[in-house]
Amino acid sequence: MKKCFPLITLTLALLLSFGCTKNHNREEPIVIPKDAAKMEVAFSWEGVEPCSHVSPEIRVSGIPAGAKRLLVKLKNISDPDWNQGGGDIENDGSGVIPANALDIGYNGPCPPLGQRQKYEFRVMAVDAEGTIIGFGKARESYPPKK
Repeated sequence: MKKCFPLITLTLALLLSFGCTKNHNREEPIVIPKDAAKMEVAFSWEGVEPCSHVSPEIRVSGIPAGAKRLLVKLKNISDPDWNQGGGDIENDGSGVIPANALDIGYNGPCPPLGQRQKYEFRVMAVDAEGTIIGFGKARESYPPKK
């Protein structure tokens, strides 16, 4: 039994570590209300360095009246288990989320060398009570085609 104890301990440790790391970066799903206003979102990866924490400028139109904040999430469509982070920006009414404004664990596009991956910005307009009242998204591949 003494000879088996280290092997059993190692096996349990490995099983626990794999169990703890599975979906480590997966984000919780966000439920968008059916009555949320449809917003249009546009952005470009031009000039964005790979694997940086500097977000591009994002333009949003159709932001509903009463929107106090814009919640932004970047999703890697090619590797959906990876949480790319985002930001929580005060709605100033301009419809522009400035470059480098995303600050909640934001990790920019970082595809494997020589590959292109699709990324999607999801923008939610939130009222003073924290209810999602608008939603829009836009997808672009990175690196951008030249």
